[in-house]
Amino acid sequence: MTKVPSLGYEKAVRALQRCGFVVVRQRASHIRLQKYTEAEVLEIIWSSPDTVEL
Repeated sequence: MTKVPSLGYEKAVRALQRCGFVVVRQRASHIRLQKYTEAEVLEIIWSSPDTVEL
């Protein structure tokens, strides 16, 4: 089985933003992204190992 390449924190957040997610807030190392669709609101809460300025 082949290994899946890993993405850095900043690259992953930027990729999610290109897919329509919006950074709602960031507190210390936690970031909250949301995407609004017609039927629902998708939300991702993610913890980074480091504090990142976006």
